[in-house]
Amino acid sequence: MTVAGTRKKPVRPSVRTGSRRASAFLARRSLTSHRRAWTAVFVAAAAAAALLGAFALVLGSLLLAGPPVERYAGADAVVVADQRVTYTAKPWGSEPRTATAYLPERVRLERSVVARAAAADGVARAVADDSVPVTVGDGLPAVGRSWPSAALTSYELSEGRAPRSASEVVVDRALAVAGGRVTLHVGGAARQYTVSGVAATGHRGGTPAVFFTEPRLTALAGHPGTVDAIGVVAEPGVSAGTLRASLDRAVAGPGGGERGPRVLTGAGRGEAEHVDALGGRGDLLAMLASIAGTVVMVALLVIATTVSQAVHQRSGELALLRAVGATPRQLSSAVGREAGRVAVAAAVLGAIGSVPLGLLMRSLLTTDPLPLPVPVWLPVVAGVVGALLVALAARPVALLAARAVTRMRPAAAMGAARSPEPGEPGRLRTGAGVLLVVAGLGSAGTAAAQSGQAAALAASGAATSLIIAVALLGPWTARISMRVLGAPVRRAGGASGFLAARSAAAHHRRLGAALTPIVLVVAFVCVQLAAGTTLERAAGRQAADALRADLVVTGPAAGVPAEAAEAVRRAPGVAAATGLLRSSVVLAHRETGDPALDRFPVLGVTAAQLSGTLDARITAGDPAALTGRGTVAVGEDRADDLGVGVGDEVALRLGDGTRARLKVVALYERSLALGEFMLPREALAGHVSAPLDRQVLVRSRDGDATSAVRAALAPYKGLRVRAATADDVRIAPSSPDRDDALIVIGVGVIGGFALLAVVSTLALISVGRRPEFRLLRLVGTGRGQLLRMRVLETGLVTVAGLTIGTVVAAVPLLAFALPATGGLPYLPPAQYGVLALAVTVAAAVGTLFPGARGGGPPGRPLG
Repeated sequence: MTVAGTRKKPVRPSVRTGSRRASAFLARRSLTSHRRAWTAVFVAAAAAAALLGAFALVLGSLLLAGPPVERYAGADAVVVADQRVTYTAKPWGSEPRTATAYLPERVRLERSVVARAAAADGVARAVADDSVPVTVGDGLPAVGRSWPSAALTSYELSEGRAPRSASEVVVDRALAVAGGRVTLHVGGAARQYTVSGVAATGHRGGTPAVFFTEPRLTALAGHPGTVDAIGVVAEPGVSAGTLRASLDRAVAGPGGGERGPRVLTGAGRGEAEHVDALGGRGDLLAMLASIAGTVVMVALLVIATTVSQAVHQRSGELALLRAVGATPRQLSSAVGREAGRVAVAAAVLGAIGSVPLGLLMRSLLTTDPLPLPVPVWLPVVAGVVGALLVALAARPVALLAARAVTRMRPAAAMGAARSPEPGEPGRLRTGAGVLLVVAGLGSAGTAAAQSGQAAALAASGAATSLIIAVALLGPWTARISMRVLGAPVRRAGGASGFLAARSAAAHHRRLGAALTPIVLVVAFVCVQLAAGTTLERAAGRQAADALRADLVVTGPAAGVPAEAAEAVRRAPGVAAATGLLRSSVVLAHRETGDPALDRFPVLGVTAAQLSGTLDARITAGDPAALTGRGTVAVGEDRADDLGVGVGDEVALRLGDGTRARLKVVALYERSLALGEFMLPREALAGHVSAPLDRQVLVRSRDGDATSAVRAALAPYKGLRVRAATADDVRIAPSSPDRDDALIVIGVGVIGGFALLAVVSTLALISVGRRPEFRLLRLVGTGRGQLLRMRVLETGLVTVAGLTIGTVVAAVPLLAFALPATGGLPYLPPAQYGVLALAVTVAAAVGTLFPGARGGGPPGRPLG
């Protein structure tokens, strides 16, 4: 039984239809009368959609990228060892998880796998394929292969015959002619070979090939029990799927890598040619995904700020409509329709603009040897992704911004209509802002207590939390800023300064909305730039302090033979010479409980010569004990993370996946420059694709030993001797192309969008203040006074935004820099100056130009 008066009467369809019509009418009229305000929202939303779509295009293109098939163009399938390693661990209170990483060095197959592959059904021929780096003549790089492996390529004999002895070779047409002789360097001194034939290829570009007899190539490769890969030619009529299934059965079991051999067909054959291409792609994907996450945060924050400000500026109008009888549903629907229409139109335009922007960003990335494909459907999908994110975000923000007015009672709305400036932010918003401040400071504390990737993630989380907190606490931040900056402006600006200070003090919400995009761009750019420059500066200083050599020997891209370092040591006037063999190791560990596999670049050094050429600043142990195959020197910070000291063991996977338990014999301080681990050269040599030194560091005994070193290297063509620099000992080169591209994308593109948000938001505020400017002109304020007032307001907003943004950036940067470098964060003054200038110009454009027509002559009617 229902109590009388308690049952809600159903709304008739005619009432609903009338309400929708009223909402649609209000939305249409508002879009027309407030087109300038919605224009700022339109620009910000279109730019956000374009940026989101561009990142979706770049990430999608990178996900579809794969190594090209060149070397195995004539093979129907390629059998290789698994280049992946895994680590499984059980996080706290969760199911076991597995981390996967790609190995940087080639994992080889047991030679017995060749016979198993040849015996598989449908296989016409299985060829063992090895390769060695070769230097032709005075330094031309080439790759050495066996003549039987030419059947796997696009090479065909055009002149002469195949090699029959160890002293004969077939060369690429670009290198020599049949019947001649050629000087080759393969891991040692030069040797002359007879050119028995010339091979031509239809493939253009790439490294030219030199073909030896199979026994000679096996001897030069130096690993007779293993092979790099096995190329398979199928019998006529055998499909790729049938061949793959047959080979999978034949080669299953041990034979290379953690999971045994893999069979690659079709486009997957490119993985056999470029073993670390997918690992590099994964690293680049992780970096771009991190930047993309920041893009989403920035885009949503900008949309929220501009839409909220556009709705708040109309709070008086909305309150008046509520007072004269408009229902909350009608007002909410009208505001939602307005925001939705603007957002959808902007999203469509942004989706179109995302294609050229995404292609521009894609062109900046250096992804050799991975070509980045762009299928026809990818730009469409990318644009739709960006458009949907923007369109879905705008309407809820508008409804939330209008909620305070639409829920008022008509009587209360009358007062709000007369005083349209909103009050202080609600408790929920203030509480959320305070919680984010606490979370940001907590993340900064976590970053200070961590190192490496964990510290970087915690610092990034701290920056994000603090930026959003500033947006939520904008009115409070503005009030504090005006208390600090308002007095100097009043004293120095005269009547204009008084007006500027009073206007800023009276409109905290408006000022907070103006500060938010400035704080966003300053904090974001400072964190992105200073994090890299801080590490670069610290690593450069450590490298300069560690360098003891005065000369360095470099060679072609393949590297310097190990015998060259020994020859240099015997040269007169040489005190020490150390070859630097570079590789990477994989460390399995946990990050916040989750399993992780991180790759670290390492140096292979000769302990007896180390102290004469490099000073790693040993803090414990004896670097002279860095010999044999079971020892390692560890950076002091990494040793603290792992909880190890001298005499303990560290479990690592070498570059080819070999598991090794190494005894720690020394700890050193300069790990930013020299890497987290140093191993004996002999321990690394058997686990790299080519055991060639990247450089040889030389220290002269008395004076300059350049002439003696060059004489000692005379048998090794293509080697150069020059003065040593700090970059020669850096574990990673300074400012590589990929990092430069990421800086341009992360700082240039996103920073430019944030500056556009500054202009849009301030322009929106200036458009809404035109009645205020007219009132000031009506009561006698001169044009010059009004202009000076707005200039001073622009200065107030700019200085406050730069100061708050710098402080917000300084908190995570300090937490990151102190444990990582032992010093303060560093941002070149010129870069900060450019940032400050860009922010100032953007603030001036957004504040001064839109309101240029806001003041008429004195006495001009309001309305």
